[in-house]
Amino acid sequence: MTNSFAIGGAISVNRLGFGAMQITGPGVWGPPRDRGEAIRVLRRLPELGVNFIDTADSYGPDVSEQLIREALHPYDGLLIATKAGFTRSGPNMWHVNCRPEHLIASAHKSLRQLGVEQIGLWQLHHIDGCVPRAEQFGAVRQLLDDGLIAHAGLSEVSVADIKAASEVFPVATVQNAYNLADRESDDVVDYCQANGIGFIPYYPLGGGGELARAGGRLAMLAKAKGATSGQVALAWLLKRSPVMLPIPGTSRVAHLEQNAAAAAITLSDEEFASLDRR
Repeated sequence: MTNSFAIGGAISVNRLGFGAMQITGPGVWGPPRDRGEAIRVLRRLPELGVNFIDTADSYGPDVSEQLIREALHPYDGLLIATKAGFTRSGPNMWHVNCRPEHLIASAHKSLRQLGVEQIGLWQLHHIDGCVPRAEQFGAVRQLLDDGLIAHAGLSEVSVADIKAASEVFPVATVQNAYNLADRESDDVVDYCQANGIGFIPYYPLGGGGELARAGGRLAMLAKAKGATSGQVALAWLLKRSPVMLPIPGTSRVAHLEQNAAAAAITLSDEEFASLDRR
């Protein structure tokens, strides 16, 4: 199992990344409760070999991107991916807005906040049902053509959505909810693997469901391997597909170190199959 993947066939990253949503305040709103610890988490990432960081302009909003710049700019050897397509009005409140002018303005804002001339991976956070898809995809194409972004991805999409977008621009990554207990995007994972598209599972640890209960298959396997259930769940994702790019997030260094250790856990085909049964 290879531990790296080339996004867009060009930017090689270690497959176990980091999701930077939890470094904001409660409800993904405002500054983190412990700003110093959030900065320590970010600065620990490259030391642990984590070189793929996923964020969004709506995380905070703006807070996540600003903290990433403070902690890690100029990003030597790191890929900072961001997203746009939501506006915020308060904690846990999200409003889709993918009008072309908003998407383009958001990309410009992210460039300023991250302190870069080009965003390596920029993703459409959610397809807007109130805006013609051709306009949304056309805005992404414009960002690519203008050189503001190097690669583009999608989030919360179906295979049909990916095919439609691919007629307008190359889809480098797809980000959907996916974990050991939530397998609704199995067909999307398989499509991405067949087409060399990186698949970024958000909420990668999920709840574990029946598998994670005391005495369940996940808990038993974790105990046998001297690991946590979360580490084994991440190892399962990494084995599920060579295009899988899990992005577990946290606001604590100790938890980050625990998650990062999952990259060293190897599951046999038999162990993988035992967890794959549903």
